[in-house]
Amino acid sequence: MRLPIPLFTALAVFTVPAFAAVEVKQEDGKVTLTADGKLLTEYHYGDASHTYFWPLIGPGGARMTRDWPMMETPGEDHDHPHHRSLWFAHGLVNGVDFWSEAASHGDKVPKIPVGRIEHEKFEKVEGGDFAGTISARLKWVAPDGAVPLRSVQTFTEAVAPGEERIIDFTVKLEAQDKDVVFGDTKEGTMAIRIAESMRLLGTDKKPGAGKIADAAGDVDGKVWGKKAAWVDYSGPVGGKAVGIAIFDSPENPRHPTRWHARDYGLFAANPFCEREMDGTQPKGAGDFKLAAGQSVTFSYRIILHEGDAVQAKIAERFAAYSAAKLPPPSFQKTPP
Repeated sequence: MRLPIPLFTALAVFTVPAFAAVEVKQEDGKVTLTADGKLLTEYHYGDASHTYFWPLIGPGGARMTRDWPMMETPGEDHDHPHHRSLWFAHGLVNGVDFWSEAASHGDKVPKIPVGRIEHEKFEKVEGGDFAGTISARLKWVAPDGAVPLRSVQTFTEAVAPGEERIIDFTVKLEAQDKDVVFGDTKEGTMAIRIAESMRLLGTDKKPGAGKIADAAGDVDGKVWGKKAAWVDYSGPVGGKAVGIAIFDSPENPRHPTRWHARDYGLFAANPFCEREMDGTQPKGAGDFKLAAGQSVTFSYRIILHEGDAVQAKIAERFAAYSAAKLPPPSFQKTPP
């Protein structure tokens, strides 16, 4: 099996002086990553129904994710308050919605009970000459207080030549004392809400300046629900053409994943959806069962780049990413 090239191996193709040292700073409720004193992102926990990374700062200082609901910025839509920059969640886990928030439903009683993904502790917070890493253990808490699932999120970011950002984001999901079923729903999973100026459909509901492309050759609205090894969403930020590519690791279960990529700026890899994205599939075809005490890992590479997918050579870069031979992944017993 050919598996993705590690981040530090990828960085080795550049000269060492080209990389900025990344510093991390822990504060109450967040961890900040900076390079040469410039903000890269912040990990936020404790102020929402799930943890998240906001903002994502790309080449030239471009703010590449929506600010709302964390901050009021003129011209931004106020839809989907759970779309918090970059996050990992799912809308149906043992019958509980961990994707939305109470605010998402307004005064209406949600059809599916809404849970929380809470920060428990840090596994690693470390800066370095090439990249910074934030690894955190989280618990998925149902409305009745039960914890069916824990996860470990590891986020590593480096600044490459030209101020391009390369992020490796890995999530290890650990079933607790009962089986866990990730239900077939489009509401998930590894997600980014892009900057409003990059949208395929503008906030005025007119065609926007953004564009979407995937590894299978689909573009724009045809990308939604399709399976692809990568998807790229590009458009202008502050007059500069930039893009975000997400690579679905070939080692991930159900690779290539389906994509919940919307014209209004949601951009998500969803390995737990079949029926809701392909009506020819039987009900529950996307259900994914994780036995009690077992774990499974999903890995993604995110590139914040200049230009569009062609200009950034995203297809060629995915080929390099997937070419390295690494030990195969496995479902494994979670240590006590």
